[in-house]
Amino acid sequence: MHRVVVVAYDGVVPFDLSVPVEVFGRARRADGAAAYQVRVCGATDEVRAGAFGLRVPYDLSAMAEADTVVVPGIADLDAPLPEAVRVALADSPARLLSICTGAFMLAAAGRLDGRRATTHWAAAAELARRYPSVIVDPDVLFVEDAPVLTSAGAAAGLDLCLHVVRRDHGAAVAAETARSCVMPLERAGGQAQFIAYEPPAPAGHSLEPLLAWLTDNLHRPLTLAEIAAYATMSPRSLSRHFRDQTGTTPMRWLSRHRVRRAQHLLERSDQPVERIGELVGFTSPTAFRACFRQLVGVSPRDYRATFPPSAR
Repeated sequence: MHRVVVVAYDGVVPFDLSVPVEVFGRARRADGAAAYQVRVCGATDEVRAGAFGLRVPYDLSAMAEADTVVVPGIADLDAPLPEAVRVALADSPARLLSICTGAFMLAAAGRLDGRRATTHWAAAAELARRYPSVIVDPDVLFVEDAPVLTSAGAAAGLDLCLHVVRRDHGAAVAAETARSCVMPLERAGGQAQFIAYEPPAPAGHSLEPLLAWLTDNLHRPLTLAEIAAYATMSPRSLSRHFRDQTGTTPMRWLSRHRVRRAQHLLERSDQPVERIGELVGFTSPTAFRACFRQLVGVSPRDYRATFPPSAR
């Protein structure tokens, strides 16, 4: 039987820990037999998990016999990874899965070096900063770079675990497991659709006045030349300063913020989708749909269906 070991440590996120236990524990083969043997292990007998403590039935030696090791997220990114856990992860020959900020644990053990990976969108930039050898993709629900798989925010751990069940035992077993967990087998789009609206530039940012002006003028079909004229720079100089301070180009920044504004309107107004595209500065419905899908992963209509306006 396929052996799944979930690692517990102080500061583990309880939901992240429970996801693989539930999904793999509920999976049943066609004959009704359990598809996985699931164990929870740790470096200590007890761990702190948010508002409560947990007794851990197995020690880290269980990882030596595991076919799959799952690393749940940690609440405090600055908490040190226990050395015994780091060594066990570094040496493990098993398939490795991380849920949410569990990617930081794998990165600390050197298991994400040179690999594509993801984590919760709010922590993706920090993962890339701390571990520059990791190729961080913040716009997906999970990444498979065999034998390592990483997932985004906590709910994306469900998607990842079901993906693994389907890979191991086929679509029928995965579908039945999803039904048992009362969740869809697949979700449309990536985690980009769940990213909150980006905050304004910090005070003192030299481009702060320009970014504020752009935010106030998202409804206008601005060109690079118009933006440069407002900033009293040449287009080339503006692009250089913009990339240095924001990490992207003026037009890409504008597109991203137009889409964020569109998300807000789709969630909170009953304006037609085409009208919302106009209100955020897109010159045609086709351009709006294409840009929205590229950045969010789903169409504006599908996004509204997921996050419908509240009834007034």
